Amino acid sequence: MKRLARLALSAAIPLFVCEAALAGGLAGAPAPFDKGGVTIALISYISAGDFFQSYQAGAEAQAKSLDVDLRVFPGRQDAAKQREQVLQAINLGVSAIVLDHGLPESLGDVAQQALDKGIKVVAFDVNLDNPKIPQVEQSDHELAQLALDQAAKDNGKSFKAGYAYVAGFAPLDRRNEVWEKFKSDNSGVVEKARFGVVNDTTATSTADQAKAVLSANPDIKVVFAPYDEFARGVKLAANDLGIADRLKIYSADVSTADIQEITEEGSPWVATVATNPAVVGAVSVRTAALQVAGQEIPHRITVKPTLLTQESLRAAGVKTIEDLAQKVPAFSTSDAASASWIPDKLF
Repeated sequence: MKRLARLALSAAIPLFVCEAALAGGLAGAPAPFDKGGVTIALISYISAGDFFQSYQAGAEAQAKSLDVDLRVFPGRQDAAKQREQVLQAINLGVSAIVLDHGLPESLGDVAQQALDKGIKVVAFDVNLDNPKIPQVEQSDHELAQLALDQAAKDNGKSFKAGYAYVAGFAPLDRRNEVWEKFKSDNSGVVEKARFGVVNDTTATSTADQAKAVLSANPDIKVVFAPYDEFARGVKLAANDLGIADRLKIYSADVSTADIQEITEEGSPWVATVATNPAVVGAVSVRTAALQVAGQEIPHRITVKPTLLTQESLRAAGVKTIEDLAQKVPAFSTSDAASASWIPDKLF
């Protein structure tokens, strides 16, 4: 719900502009991209963590390739400020807004205000329940299922588990649906404790909770942490408690820092399932561009995930996201929200 310039917020305008639009436009593209001057706002709820920084980098790269002026509003897990930023983008007269995470209750009405002004809106990992707002998703159900299938393969279908989860975030809620079904289908899987927090220091705050949980429940052998910041926190707790050798962590999302933590000697973090966050960022911008061009797109745009085990990463010598993209080609591309006039060679 893995990661996204961490600058102080302004009350007036976004503080970061990734690239000014070039004057010439994009050759062979439909209006208005043929002449240039298209502005898209990327308004994030979460800006801390490698996933979200990579997502933003992918969005920036795709915007540059389209000759789009991308205005980035960095988030600080502040729903009220994100709401204000949507209103700022409306006042700026942008062509489209990409909403990256957030709380539906604080975004629904301002997103509708944007639509009423003729501004296209795209949502990534926040469900606004609006048929006019396409949803970009990481195939969260498949992502969670692949992680849990690997947990069952490694540990059987009977084990005591810890579960890191915070309700109210669309990707986590979708992953939770799979966890609940997994428990229902496997009566031997017992959830001993549920914990987790999403804030500016998610990993360290989750680590504090995980220490208490793991100390109180020494029979927990598996932790399902379907967000990499959760998994990082659980790993930190396990190392501090000296129990890394008897715990296995299964997660979602990936970054270079995650790969290093998964593959290090003695790591309890044994698998994650992920999409390339840079690809998801690019898909989000492509979805907005297609809408601005007046082209038809499905309501749900899904980027499929890849299972990454500790064993497979070590065997392939993967050290970074760049290594992963080179050695696992499916991780570095997606045909979601594509068109012949949209450049797709970005990374």
